[in-house]
Amino acid sequence: MASKEIQMVGQPAAAEQQEDDEPTFPRYEGAAFLSYGFRPFFLGAALFAGLAIFAWVALFAGKVSVDFLYPPREWHVHEMLFGYLPALIAGFLLTALPNWTDRMPLRGAPLLLFFLLWLGGRLLMAFPWGGATTASVIDGAFLAILAVYVWREIVAAGTWDRTPIGVLVSLYACANILFHVNALRGSPTDSPERLALSVMTLMLTIIGGRLAPTFTREYLADRNISPLPVVFSRVDGVAIVLVLLGVVAWNLQPESLGAGCLVIVAGVASLARLLRWGGWRTWHKPLVLILHIGYGWVGLFLVALGMSILGVGFTPENAIHLLTTGAMGTMTLAVMTRASLGHTGRPRHADRLTMTIYLLVNIGALLRIFSENPVTPTAFTHAMLGLSALGWSGAYLLFAFHYGPYLVGPSLDE
Repeated sequence: MASKEIQMVGQPAAAEQQEDDEPTFPRYEGAAFLSYGFRPFFLGAALFAGLAIFAWVALFAGKVSVDFLYPPREWHVHEMLFGYLPALIAGFLLTALPNWTDRMPLRGAPLLLFFLLWLGGRLLMAFPWGGATTASVIDGAFLAILAVYVWREIVAAGTWDRTPIGVLVSLYACANILFHVNALRGSPTDSPERLALSVMTLMLTIIGGRLAPTFTREYLADRNISPLPVVFSRVDGVAIVLVLLGVVAWNLQPESLGAGCLVIVAGVASLARLLRWGGWRTWHKPLVLILHIGYGWVGLFLVALGMSILGVGFTPENAIHLLTTGAMGTMTLAVMTRASLGHTGRPRHADRLTMTIYLLVNIGALLRIFSENPVTPTAFTHAMLGLSALGWSGAYLLFAFHYGPYLVGPSLDE
């Protein structure tokens, strides 16, 4: 049975206290690996993220030469935005949707086929045996099918409060399709990249902004520590709206003064939202504290992005890596570790290897950001990138090593 780890994301505050309302599905008699979406997709994404970054560093340093579907830079961007991240989103949603809708999860052969579709996209992006069009269609189909599945579940169950998730996944699928269209035509891919980054920012703002205060409140309540953070208040609503307005302005006028100022305001509001949750009080509970660290990266990204638009202190590439390596890397691993423990019947406790995962991904993110200095010698830049890859990719590979047996094997509570 799935735990409440993913169920409570986005739930109204009153529902968060009703653990007994979790739906009970018939026990799956097949392979445990195919019983819930988080199992194959979390493991697949972790392995791919670990290996793909090392491949990118080798390409960047000129150590290898491979004829991927797209040039190295476009391949790297695509596989980070539309390769490993969609797998994590699919694993999350395929596990969350049954809890939100009381409908049966995708299991067995259908889940395996969906996973193989994602894997096929990764292989064809690297080795387009069937041609560029075939590769782009197969890769683009994954997010499109995921969007259709999300909408089908929302409509069938009448859970219209999940509509924002359906909209974001649909926009994400459109961004991937637009990326392929532009890349195949030889046109710039800036617009679909911005759209994908904006969707990710909003997902982290909405989902991460629900997880962090919820589990902080739960942890503090268990220890009779007050005051308890309110899961959702006017501050949260204003911050979400400002982030939405900021990323919309960035997409419409990416170099305008107004967009830069609005994105900075959104970042400051996000950091104020973070402070309201009092995450420092969870310092001795790493599974909770890491959620606050991940959300903090989101606020820093928005401030840095706005400053880069205004030409102050940051380059756009530097700011974007605050989101991709910092916020996305930290928050995804935070959710993956916590959910993998809870959904396999294990204690929600961060052991030493889990804390090492958290440390590595944040060190890798910091090294990646500080490596982007135009006055730094090339050899030093390559060394920094190599160390960043060891940290960031090492965190995902360590997750696969440590949590892989949990994801493949049966849950302890079955």
